[in-house]
Amino acid sequence: MLDCNIHKLISSSHSSSSDPLVSHGCHFGRTVFALCNYPSLLTNGILRLEQIEDVPLEDFPAEEQREHRVFEQLLDSYPSLLERLKDGSEEEILHVGELIGKGAAGARGDDTKTLKSAILDWITPKGEGIRPPLHRNSKIDCGFNHDLTGSLLCPAGLDWNNPHGEMLVCGDQWPIFLYAHHVYDPEDPWCGLLWSRLLVYAYKHVFTSPSSVKREPKATRSGNAWLHGMNSVTIASLAYIATQVRFALSSSLVFSHTDTTTDSETFYHSLLDLLEDPEEYKEIDELLTWWNRQVFPTSSAAKRPISANSALFKIRQKCLALKQASNLNAPSS
Repeated sequence: MLDCNIHKLISSSHSSSSDPLVSHGCHFGRTVFALCNYPSLLTNGILRLEQIEDVPLEDFPAEEQREHRVFEQLLDSYPSLLERLKDGSEEEILHVGELIGKGAAGARGDDTKTLKSAILDWITPKGEGIRPPLHRNSKIDCGFNHDLTGSLLCPAGLDWNNPHGEMLVCGDQWPIFLYAHHVYDPEDPWCGLLWSRLLVYAYKHVFTSPSSVKREPKATRSGNAWLHGMNSVTIASLAYIATQVRFALSSSLVFSHTDTTTDSETFYHSLLDLLEDPEEYKEIDELLTWWNRQVFPTSSAAKRPISANSALFKIRQKCLALKQASNLNAPSS
C-alpha cells in the first residue's frame, strides 16, 4: 500500500511539473508580473469580471485595477484559460493558480541561483580581481558589507565614498547601478535610467542564454525568449531583471518578496509604477527602443534610426521644416 501511494505521489508531481501552465507561468512571471499570488489573482479576477458589469474598473482602488490588468493579460496569453476557469470548481481554479505560480517561482529561483555567480564576473574590474575577494557560494560579504557591491547598491544621489552613517535603504531608493555608467543627474533623473550595461548582461543571461551575454545578440534556440516566442522587451521584464540584479548584489541569502531587508516587492512595484505611467510615454518609448536594439536587434520593435542622406531622411526633414515654418507664421492669440 505504501509503495502504491509513493507511486501516485511521484506520478502526480511529474504530471504537475509537465503541465503547460507551469511552463507558461515561468514566462509570465518573468515578463508580465513577477511577485504575485496566482491562486488569489485568479479567484479575485473571476469575481471581478462579474462586478465590472455593474461597476467600471476605474472605480476600483488602484491596486485592484493593476491586479485585474494582470489577470486580463494572463487570459489573453493563454486562450483556453478563461473557459477552464469559468467551467471549473473552486478547487480547479486554485489548482490552476498553483500551477502557474509553481512555474513563476521556479523560474525566479533558477534565475536567482545562476545570477548569484554570474554577477561577480560582470562586476570584476577588467584585468584585476575583486579585493577583498567575494565568494561564489556565499553572499555574507556582499551587499553593503563590501565596497564594490555596496557602491553599486548605493542609492542614486548619495555618495558611497562619503558615508552618512547607518541608514535604512527602502525599495523606492533606486541604486546607482540602474544608471548608464553609474552616473545620476539629480536635475534629470530619467537620464540614463535603466540603460545600465550590467542590466543588459543580466537580461541576456536570463532571456537569450548565458553564452550570449557579451556577444552580438542573436536568436538562441536554448534561450527562454526563443522558447516562448518572445521578440521584444517588456516593461515588466526590465523591472524583473533589475530586481534580480539588486538581489544578486545584496547580502540576503533567500529571495522573498516579503523580505523587509531587501524590500524587493517595493522596489519592483516602484519601477513598474514609473514604467506604466502614461505621462512618461516619451521616455519609456525611447528606453524600450534602446533595449530592443540591445537584445532583439532584428525585431521590428528595434526601431532603427533613418539613414542620413536617404530619400526618406530628406522627405522627413522637408516635412519638419514646413511644419516649423507653418507654426512660426501662425497668428498668435
